[in-house]
Amino acid sequence: MTGQTNWWVKGILFENCNCQVVCPGHFHFTQMCTHERCQGYWGVDVTEGLFGAVSLAGVKVVIVFDAPQNMASGNWVVTTYIDQDSSAEQQAALETILSGEAEGPWKVLGRFIGERKPTRREQIIFTAEPKSRSAAVGDFLRSLITPLKGRDRDRPVTLENCYNQIHAPSQELGMGSTSYDDGAFRVETSNTHALQSRFSWSGSF
Repeated sequence: MTGQTNWWVKGILFENCNCQVVCPGHFHFTQMCTHERCQGYWGVDVTEGLFGAVSLAGVKVVIVFDAPQNMASGNWVVTTYIDQDSSAEQQAALETILSGEAEGPWKVLGRFIGERKPTRREQIIFTAEPKSRSAAVGDFLRSLITPLKGRDRDRPVTLENCYNQIHAPSQELGMGSTSYDDGAFRVETSNTHALQSRFSWSGSF
């Protein structure tokens, strides 16, 4: 892809890591996470978007990460999975966005990544129920996120006016349990930090 390309993407962004609720690194990368390594994933469920003339609606992505306790020190290792039903053009567009090459919020996160493993195409299944959200990636990942319970059981527990590069300022808090194993790297969480927001990203390339 060459020349000036404008892009925008909207959808649901959710995550689970092995930190206690709420992950300190979520607020600022200089804060020490709960464990020696912060390990988890981001799920990106695109509802609408364009990269130039390429529609990104319906694309699903999962990014598994392994970061040091002080995330600001860098050297994160990430593995990106894109749904096997996406086109080659959609994959190229999402890789450009998530690598930070296309400006936007992922350019900031890109500074901390020390190793970006090759993108893998797998079946990705996201489900959203009133009281839960789940993710499955091939035979590698299974995850379930449930919302935290507030005083008003009909409303989510939220963070408001939160500054985070990739999430919206308003975020719904939850707890997640994840099992991931790619043969070389494993993540196991149980009722740990999880949240979701309605993201909106844009930029140019």
